Amino acid sequence: MALFKTKTNISTVQAQLKIPDHVAIIMDGNGRWAKQRLMPRIAGHKTAMNTVKKIATAASDLGVKVLTLYAFSTENWSRPKDEVNFLMQLPIDFFNDFVPDLVKNNIQVQIMGNIDGLPKRTQIAVKNAISQTAQGTGMILNFALNYGGQVEIVEAAKTLAQQVASGEILPSDINATLFSKALQTGNLGDLAAPDLMIRTSGELRLSNFMPYQAAYTELYFTDVLWPDYTADNLVEAITSFTSRDRRFGGLNDKYESET
Repeated sequence: MALFKTKTNISTVQAQLKIPDHVAIIMDGNGRWAKQRLMPRIAGHKTAMNTVKKIATAASDLGVKVLTLYAFSTENWSRPKDEVNFLMQLPIDFFNDFVPDLVKNNIQVQIMGNIDGLPKRTQIAVKNAISQTAQGTGMILNFALNYGGQVEIVEAAKTLAQQVASGEILPSDINATLFSKALQTGNLGDLAAPDLMIRTSGELRLSNFMPYQAAYTELYFTDVLWPDYTADNLVEAITSFTSRDRRFGGLNDKYESET
């Protein structure tokens, strides 16, 4: 984290780069990191927890408004029982240790996913973290926990169908804006769609992560395994983002002037 030891360094980075409002990260490579070191997979997950702390702090320092982290997918339940049990303990350990720092840094915790499907002890830790950081007005640290993008879309469709059935809305009222509000990121308003999505470990897929919200998201893939990910790596991704020409399906002024 040497890059962010002084406010001068932070200001320099902010001046040189276009900081995305919403960054989403698929945190991948924990198992491979552990395997390379002849360690059990859970060792990779444990180290990854420290990486989350570092990257959350770095993103907040840089001025990112929302950081969404893919922590546990609906498909991850199929992993070995011992690993799943450890992953369910991680949020408890993480929040017990890190919530005071989050409060100090004015960071608010939010969760997307089926919290009620988690073990009771994990639910309690998650809900306590949300409550304890609710007054934060700085960065939103949004964890996708027990989350699946396809399930999210189906549930949004069900919500709108129920509203039609109850007479709250007409079928003709349904549009992209209304559908977006029915998603689990609906409370984020204009910040619901990530500007930049990062995937670590070299895999080139989104793995059912925010498929609706990511329609115009800039994607960045890196071979770095998540436990090794640093603030410098985050700046590299944002540097790439800064160089992108985001047209959202349209044309930029330069292209139009040349044609």
